[in-house]
Amino acid sequence: MRIIIMDDEQSLRYTLSEIFSFAGWEPIAYPNGREGIEGFLNHGADIILVDYHMPEIDGLETVRLIREHDQEIPILVLTVDERQEIADRFLDAGATDFALKPAKAPDLIARVQLHMRLLYMTKAVQANTKVQNEVFVTKGISKSTLSYIERYLTDCPEPSTVEEISKELSLAVPTVYRYLTYLVNNGKVQSIPSYQKIGRPKNRYCWI
Repeated sequence: MRIIIMDDEQSLRYTLSEIFSFAGWEPIAYPNGREGIEGFLNHGADIILVDYHMPEIDGLETVRLIREHDQEIPILVLTVDERQEIADRFLDAGATDFALKPAKAPDLIARVQLHMRLLYMTKAVQANTKVQNEVFVTKGISKSTLSYIERYLTDCPEPSTVEEISKELSLAVPTVYRYLTYLVNNGKVQSIPSYQKIGRPKNRYCWI
């Protein structure tokens, strides 16, 4: 499996390359989005990691440009910024999920494995039905990730927090929150305030 890494920090490119090589994959690292996109178009890849802050072309524009050429390839955004508004901008641009810096090898490997598994499942369904379905249900919501979260919620006996779902599914917290918001707005999931002894109430989510 070939993984393209786009990040302007040489030390991080090295670290990520070592992690992926250890996992038995083929990492190819680029220092910016322009070179990374050229490499992807010329040589292809199975999954792409994109840094948020990069020279020449920033991460957001890099994601948009990749999606102009490929709607299916998983794109993980590397960031230290956990704000939901930033995550929503990337998801709207076509990002699949996020990986927080500094990268932790077990979490990163699990996340890559998850999104490759979801991609293979999508392609298998398309091959069996001989129908090329749309990858995204709506802007920022992919069919495969949505189905993955829906299956978890329908099987889960108790309401769960965003953090609990994130941990169980190996998805980033902002990604889970975005999809839960979509499901709540579409009447499939209920948000239940859970009042703690200290601090603000934390919402729990359950399938309706």
